[in-house]
Amino acid sequence: MAKAYDYLFKLLLIGDSGVGKTCVLLRFCDSAFSTTFISTIGIDFKIRTIELDGRKIKLQIWDTAGQERFKTITTAYYRGAMGIMLVYDITSEKSFDNIKNWIRNIQEHASAEVERMLIGNKCDMLDKRQVTREKGENLANEYGIKFMETSAKGNINVDEAFFSLAKDIKAKIDKRAAIDPLGKPAVIKPKLDPHKKVSTSFWSRCSLF
Repeated sequence: MAKAYDYLFKLLLIGDSGVGKTCVLLRFCDSAFSTTFISTIGIDFKIRTIELDGRKIKLQIWDTAGQERFKTITTAYYRGAMGIMLVYDITSEKSFDNIKNWIRNIQEHASAEVERMLIGNKCDMLDKRQVTREKGENLANEYGIKFMETSAKGNINVDEAFFSLAKDIKAKIDKRAAIDPLGKPAVIKPKLDPHKKVSTSFWSRCSLF
């Protein structure tokens, strides 16, 4: 019986409440969009399996609540994340300004090896734009991460964003993996930051299944 997938990647969506994290997730996993806004309670997740370089990759994508009262719940999920999308709303300057706070949360709670990506959502709402594309690009460059503008409603760049993040994670795993004669990569523990406690479970999740 064929394997259901070759890799399992845990991804996390973070950002202020109302920026469209759940809509982005629904668009990617269910090809759906809802105009009804319901705040995520704590944390939820969906799964989609994609194919990259002939390999099946199961993406377990966690959608976190943006409200402060759920911070204790959601930060517990940072540690095992292999990729994190920081999402802001291009029609909300405040949600963009808060991205630096979310980045600090990543630095505090996530693995030092986690792949990050900045997402400016709702790019279809040009008439209400408050954050220019240039500002998004500059912030991403400041932190050395990729940037993309998306629209869950217009189905713009949503698949591209997830595929790009998954590709970067896979490239990092392939680079670190030592191939044995059977073609199965050994699990290699990353070099740890001596000033930060990091769970090695991040890389134990990266092995082929």
